[in-house]
Formats: sequence, structure tokens, C-alpha cells
Amino acid sequence: MYPFKFEPLLKQTLWGGDKIIPFKHLNESLERVGESWEISGVDDNESVVAEGPDKGLTLTQLVRRHREELVGEDNYSAFGEKFPLLIKFIDAKQDLSIQVHPDDVLAKRRHNSFGKTEMWYVVDADKNAKLRSGFSHEIDATEYKERVKNNTITDVLQEYEIHPGDVFFLPAGRVHSIGAGSFIAEIQQTSDITYRIYDFNRKDANGQTRELHTELAKDAINYEVLNDYRTKYDRVKDEPVELVACPYFTTSVYDLTEEVTCDYSDLDSFVILICVEGSCNLIDNEGNKVSLQAGETILYPALTEEITIMPSEEGVKILETYV
Repeated sequence: MYPFKFEPLLKQTLWGGDKIIPFKHLNESLERVGESWEISGVDDNESVVAEGPDKGLTLTQLVRRHREELVGEDNYSAFGEKFPLLIKFIDAKQDLSIQVHPDDVLAKRRHNSFGKTEMWYVVDADKNAKLRSGFSHEIDATEYKERVKNNTITDVLQEYEIHPGDVFFLPAGRVHSIGAGSFIAEIQQTSDITYRIYDFNRKDANGQTRELHTELAKDAINYEVLNDYRTKYDRVKDEPVELVACPYFTTSVYDLTEEVTCDYSDLDSFVILICVEGSCNLIDNEGNKVSLQAGETILYPALTEEITIMPSEEGVKILETYV
């Protein structure tokens, strides 16, 4: 087995920008690309292996072929052929809608799907770019519905000015939205279920407003209020720094100027590396050597015991995530 790169799935959106294609060094001329799905097992939106002996296989076919050797014994037992994580880059030229995602219990009952817990890592941000995460003060379901109706829901959401390296953890049920000028790496459960709460009364090219899911969202929302919804961490170089550890994924950041070797011999999971800045060479215990640059994502099988990251002279910044 060997590390896998995939063909990106580019998504043109109403709110998309022009940063993803140059960031990923793609020879494309698409406009308003809002998302690049880097690794996806979502039905009808599956990633395809870009190179090597398994080139052309979908992610589900890859799991079906390699099973526990690819995803790990516990993951294969829990998820079968459904790959458990979805990795994206998101470029918001305009504000995204305010939204919420259901948890596993509600998503299973309503959609026969996983819920959607996720996290954001800010890769880049325009001056004064902001996002919203969580409530700024306590409301209940009745007040929520009234505020959606009278266009004041944003008045009770916590807003943050963002900068590169900022991290937000978004458990299912937390109301959130990405603001204009945000460029984000997103790690989430494999789910495409979104309840749109508010869309600023925008109209599409046909003069139509997008559907809102006010009632569905009402029962999915966690109405608790926290003092701060940001994820704080020590920004140190040349060692792993854990950002998020939850039942669905564990994510760390590596800001490297020196060679580092990662030991995965006791880990029963695949490992995904997402390059958000700079470039490096990677070599694993099987002798597979690959290059990785900003905008690229790579999947290492669960059989991998060790990866050495050799940064270029400019250094490299990588997100590492696994289940």
C-alpha cells in the first residue's frame, strides 16, 4: 500500500471566490469556486484516486479493496465502506448562510445519515474578515423563530474577526456562518446535511430566495452560551500541537522548519495530512516518498507506522487528522 492523493472536487457556489484554484496550483478557469472537496466519501460526490495502482478508484471502492489495512480495524468495524471524514477548502467571497447541523441521533432518525461535527482552520483571511460561531446570549426556540422571521437572528450570534491560524471547533448543534473574505480548511464528519437558518434575504439569478429550514433547525440547535467559541492553542514550531480531540476526529498542526518523524505504530487509523502553507517531502516506513505543497491533501493507510516530514527551506505548515 502507498499514500493516496485524490482529484479535487471543485464546487461553484453563489458565494464562491477566486482563491482556491491558484492556492491549489490548478490549471482551471472556473469562476466562483467556493469549495474544493479534498477527500470525500459522500454519495455522488466521492473522491477519485489521482495516481498509482489504484488510480481511478472511488474512495468507497478503495475502502472496499483494502478494508482494515486502509482505515483501521475499529473504523472498519464502525463505518464499513463509508469513509468517516470529509476534508474541504472553503473560499467565501460573500457571507455564507447562517446554518446548523444535526447530531448523530437526529441525523439518523431524519436522514439515515451521520451527524455533522466539524472544525475550521483559517488558512487566510482578508482584512476585517469575520465569522460567526455560537450565541452571544441565551435565547430559546421561540425567540429563535421570531428572530429569523424579523431578520434579527444575527444580533444574538457571536462574531469574531479572524486571522490565519485561528481555529474553531463546531460540534453538531452549534449555529455558525463563514463570513466574506474567509479562506478555511474544514474537517468534518462525512455528512452533507445542512439546515439553513438565515440567508440575508439574498436572491439567486432567477430572483428566488433560497429555502430556509427554520423548523428542522429549531430542534437541532444547541442553545447553550459559552464565553468564547474559539479554540486556543500554543503556536510553537517543529512539534505537533493538538487542536481538537473529539469522538469523530483528532487534529494537530505542524509548523515545521526542521525534519520531524511521526510515529503511528500504535494508531489504529488512517492519517490525513493537509498542507496549508509551504511545501515538504514525505517518506514513510515502506520507503514511499512523495512531495506535498500548499493546497494538497494526502491519505496514509492505517498500515503506515512512521512518516518523516522534511520541510523545504521556506518551511511547511500541515494539519494532521485521524479518527
